[in-house]
Amino acid sequence: MHPQHSSRPFLILYASETGTAQDVAERIAREARRRWFSPTVLSMDEYDRSQLIDEPIVIFVCATTGQGAEPATMTRFWKFLLRKSHPQNILSNTRIAVFGLGDSSYPKFNFPAKKLHKRLVAGLGAQPILDRGDGDDQHYLGLDGALDPWLEELWPKVLQLFPLPPGKEVVSADIVPLPSFEISYGDDETQQQDGLGDVSFASMGFKGNGSVSAKPTAAQLSAVVRVNRRLTAADHFQDVRHFELALDPSVPLPSHHPGDILVVQPQNLPDEVARVIEHFGWTDIADTPFTLRPTSPDVRVPASYPTPLTIRILLTNHLDIFGRPRRYFFHLLSFFTTDPLHAEKLRELAAPQGQQELYSYAHRPRRTMFEVLQDFHSAKVPLKHLLDLIPPIRPRSFSIASSPTARPGQIDLCVAIVEYSTKLKAPRAGVCTKWMKRLKPGDIVRCAIKRGTLRLPPLPPSSSSSSSLSVSPPVVCVGPGTGVAPMRALLQERIAAGARDNVLVFGSRYEQADFLYAEEWRAAVQDGALTLITAFSRDQEDKIYVQHRIAESSALIYDAIAVRHGYFLLSGNASRMPVDVTAALVECVEREAPTTREEAERIVAGWEKDGRFQMECWS
Repeated sequence: MHPQHSSRPFLILYASETGTAQDVAERIAREARRRWFSPTVLSMDEYDRSQLIDEPIVIFVCATTGQGAEPATMTRFWKFLLRKSHPQNILSNTRIAVFGLGDSSYPKFNFPAKKLHKRLVAGLGAQPILDRGDGDDQHYLGLDGALDPWLEELWPKVLQLFPLPPGKEVVSADIVPLPSFEISYGDDETQQQDGLGDVSFASMGFKGNGSVSAKPTAAQLSAVVRVNRRLTAADHFQDVRHFELALDPSVPLPSHHPGDILVVQPQNLPDEVARVIEHFGWTDIADTPFTLRPTSPDVRVPASYPTPLTIRILLTNHLDIFGRPRRYFFHLLSFFTTDPLHAEKLRELAAPQGQQELYSYAHRPRRTMFEVLQDFHSAKVPLKHLLDLIPPIRPRSFSIASSPTARPGQIDLCVAIVEYSTKLKAPRAGVCTKWMKRLKPGDIVRCAIKRGTLRLPPLPPSSSSSSSLSVSPPVVCVGPGTGVAPMRALLQERIAAGARDNVLVFGSRYEQADFLYAEEWRAAVQDGALTLITAFSRDQEDKIYVQHRIAESSALIYDAIAVRHGYFLLSGNASRMPVDVTAALVECVEREAPTTREEAERIVAGWEKDGRFQMECWS
């Protein structure tokens, strides 16, 4: 029995940067259906904000990006909530709950969720169902460490406010969930009604009759690979690559600025997809076209899916089968095993009390979903459940490493290939970068451009006017490792415009192994357009990092930022580096002003508030 009850609306709004908040929102929707609600799951930027006053219950799931900023999909919704024309009690009839996704190693931990909850309750009069939940990536169970107890507290409170319909009970989690889609082959609609999706693909006996090419949606760009070149030394442990992508000049491009980000839609590798197809015995029907039909009004076929689909296209372009599994994967997979011991073990891994074992089995060794499927080989997954079992391949974001002025029609990327080892014998590689590593000149990359967070000060009006050189304030760029990518774009833009008051602080391990774009920086220094400060941490006995060089260069840094009102731009890994660099900047102010530590911290915080100290860091 699967609940459908149109008179019990249940709105879930999410703001996601990488897709995790959407995963949480969809989990809440599944649990809401078991309680006879009719959930609607929407990104905040998709929702008609004018309807918010009429919603009886809204669950907000909000991710954090950068150094405590809200995802781009939340920006317009947040501005709407901040309107001064809203009465303070406008949402007094709406029950709300907010769950944030963040990382407690950041100073502004879950800041978007905190400000959202405060505005909804204190500013607009919404009635909180329970306290805000704060998911933390630092928890040994990840987000589930906070999400599980939060949901356990949420549902009893929700049912107190909105009791179950007469004669209804919470649907057992032991019942196979209704799939999001039914499938249809060709024009034979009876196959949908005959339960075709209830048998394994291996037993269908269909023969392939051609293939269908996946096409990018209108919102995407297609870029052609020109260059894929390794930047680091061949014997260096880290493979960092320089990519040059050519954009189609016949296609109108979105506004492109230095510091912007390229969102790349990766693919699974053909040989790996072939292994999945062989594992399930789908070889004969891997290229048989089919279509999807949603099973409920709140489910939509993703716009990026071609019509019709094939198994090969689905696994190559759309399903993240080589990604890491979440708990629901184990729960749903348990319904399709033919081995009772497999089913029991999967249920244990999905249960709240089994989270330590799940961490040891899946998260610590970073097992992929396909590896789990190989371990639990008795599972025969129906196609119509495959899209619920395997999440979509999420696009990956990379800082653009070239200026649109200096490199028109071209986008450069500086990408570290993710390769590592765990306790499992098979080496590990990132889904996106292992695909990018194999790209050849002429290959097509599906991508999109989005605005980055880094902003340059005003540039000189003309590179030919020497008197304009003082118009643009100085810029200090700090970009260790691949954090140098957006700095390369920003510096190219400034140098092309005639702004020559530029400082780059670059850090890596070895000058001879991973000094990224070394010749370009040396040429700019020779031309008088750049002051270069380097920190090679392993070229001497004592480790030297960018924060040490900043502190050593306090007079130069203070003069550029404090005296001449320049900009300090930082990009790179978010683990400890932003905190250490900020402390070094405070030390510069404390020493050169001179002033107290507290006053120096206030001054640096003021620069950040004014947009003259900017960070774009990633974990």
